Amino acid sequence: MRFSTQTLLLQLGVVLLVVLLSGAVHAWLVYGRIGDEAENQALTLARTVAADPDIRTNVQEISKEEGTPPAGVLAVGPLQAAAEAVRVRTGALFVVITDETGLRLAHPDLARLGERVSTDPSVALAGKEITTRNTGTLGPSAGAKVPVYSPDTAGTIVGEVSVGYSMESLSNSLGRDILPIALTAGGALLAGVLASFLLRRRLQRLTLGLEPEEISTLVHDQVAVLQGVDDGVIGIAADGRISVFNAAASRLLDLPDATGQDWATADVPEQLKQLTQPAARDAEPVEIVAGGRVLVASARKAWHRKEDLGWVVMLRDRTELQQLTRQLDAVGTMSTALRAQRHEFANQLHTIAGFMSIGQHDSAKEYLARISATGPLKFPVEQAELLQDAYLQAFIGAKGVEASERGVTLRVGPETLVRGHVADPQDVTTVLGNLIDNAVSAAVAGSAAERWVEVELLDDPAADGGTLHLVVGDSGDGLGNLDPEEVFAEGFTTSAQPVRSGAGQGLGLALVRQLARRRGGDVRVLDHGSEGGPGAVFMATIPGVMDAEGPTGSTEREDLSG
Repeated sequence: MRFSTQTLLLQLGVVLLVVLLSGAVHAWLVYGRIGDEAENQALTLARTVAADPDIRTNVQEISKEEGTPPAGVLAVGPLQAAAEAVRVRTGALFVVITDETGLRLAHPDLARLGERVSTDPSVALAGKEITTRNTGTLGPSAGAKVPVYSPDTAGTIVGEVSVGYSMESLSNSLGRDILPIALTAGGALLAGVLASFLLRRRLQRLTLGLEPEEISTLVHDQVAVLQGVDDGVIGIAADGRISVFNAAASRLLDLPDATGQDWATADVPEQLKQLTQPAARDAEPVEIVAGGRVLVASARKAWHRKEDLGWVVMLRDRTELQQLTRQLDAVGTMSTALRAQRHEFANQLHTIAGFMSIGQHDSAKEYLARISATGPLKFPVEQAELLQDAYLQAFIGAKGVEASERGVTLRVGPETLVRGHVADPQDVTTVLGNLIDNAVSAAVAGSAAERWVEVELLDDPAADGGTLHLVVGDSGDGLGNLDPEEVFAEGFTTSAQPVRSGAGQGLGLALVRQLARRRGGDVRVLDHGSEGGPGAVFMATIPGVMDAEGPTGSTEREDLSG
């Protein structure tokens, strides 16, 4: 049996039990009220009869006589006539009058006249009024007993009056009142049944028709899946409330758990909210920068049968992949440059061999001296000898080869002074590579006749665990009327197409700024530049990426450039 059916039957049982108990209590209270009213009515009638002067006089006269008159005399006496008249007029079961000893002087059953009453008259004969519910010779009744006082002597009791109403008449009165009770109980039962059916339907709708065991299994599976994956998952219910915000989403967005918050006002990137707009149902995944990471975000509408369950937003981290791609690109560029210069190196060896074979030893020595002065390999980077760090030499040299292929000259500024060693190549590669790539693209797109990019580097190994300052300028046409902060917005780009296949658009500057700021540094625009050149100048400060000494403890330059 399904859980919803069990719940329905249980509710119906409870409603039926409550209605029956309520009806029984109501009937019992009504029965008690009717009995109380009958007792009060009997008491009032008994007082009225006991206070009648003729009855008091007749009872006193009989009490003064020796013995009790015969039943035949009492049957035709004034007391019997008066009592019967009252009984018939009020509908009472009985109106009984006794003398001071409890012998009947008036009774509906003439055969009972002169006999002692069947119920104890001592309380009334003692001068007290009493209401009773008991069973006498005429059956069960609710009545009252009242003393009859002498009309001549105050306080002298000469008899008592007992009046009773039949319990059967009370039951008949209850029968007349039971219809409203039954109708009320039936209405309550019907309302309870209807409410139970409505509650059952709502329960089925809320649980999507699932049983408790299935719901429990789903909860365990959801926790295992959502907390066990590296992808961020955000669930937005149909009412706009965030229902799921797993640990990976919190880590990737660098935000606390937002479960229960309203999606429209939650502190999440606006690009994510735009993905869940009705018009964006079939939108392609987008790249955003959040929490210092490059994320690929996608949103899908969730349905169960025809019921709208809301949205599911997926977040995937591409930061490490993008950084690795940039590093591999630099390595690939440098490898290409080395392969291109391998022929030059081979030609140099052939030249030396030729000098030696013809005996021109002095010429060979001079040629070797020139090679030693310029280095065996020459990157197309002007003033590269100002760099003391081998990593910077190699990386900027590779960038120089790439820039040269695009018709741009890359040079190191004269104020460059790097005495330490790069301790965190990954972040340096990300920041410096993005700035150089953007500058090269700007130089290519610029209107200046001479295309160039200039890089100046200055380190401070003693500050903030080793800070590296980067300044990159170009010969482009500058930023024009653009706000300096606008170029750091996610999605901003001036490139018609990425420099490398698969590279993101509009994320580089936003990413490097967040990366630098996360370390306590910054990336900003120093100069807008001007039309016709020179172009814009960017400055980056990256704390904690330099060591005071190289890997071997020496500050001597390992010369990889000419």
